[in-house]
Amino acid sequence: MGQAGQGKKDRQTVVSDKLIPDLAKLAETKEKGQYLFPGQKPNSHLSVRSAEKIFSRALANAGIKKSATCHSLRHSFATHLLESGTDIRYIQTLLGHKSLMTTQIYTKVSNKFLNQIKSPL
Repeated sequence: MGQAGQGKKDRQTVVSDKLIPDLAKLAETKEKGQYLFPGQKPNSHLSVRSAEKIFSRALANAGIKKSATCHSLRHSFATHLLESGTDIRYIQTLLGHKSLMTTQIYTKVSNKFLNQIKSPL
């Protein structure tokens, strides 16, 4: 397992079905116990800073001018899950939050969906 995140807890997430063949192919090139995305030092994982640099390069290569960070992906992930109908308690579990209040901070609900809510009366 990778380095524990904030609160010394490892996180799990969902992976797009579209990525599974590419990840499986990459995994075939690794020996058992090796990291899929290794760091510079032997038997080390990719560092946070390296991941941030890769993300910044990907933004630039895609021509995206909007400021974004790896952490903003976490917010986007939570927001998209919520907007697609995923129960906030499942999102809370995926994000590794003890408190639902913490999860609510991550889930920025768009006005587009708020305006579509109809009164039950």
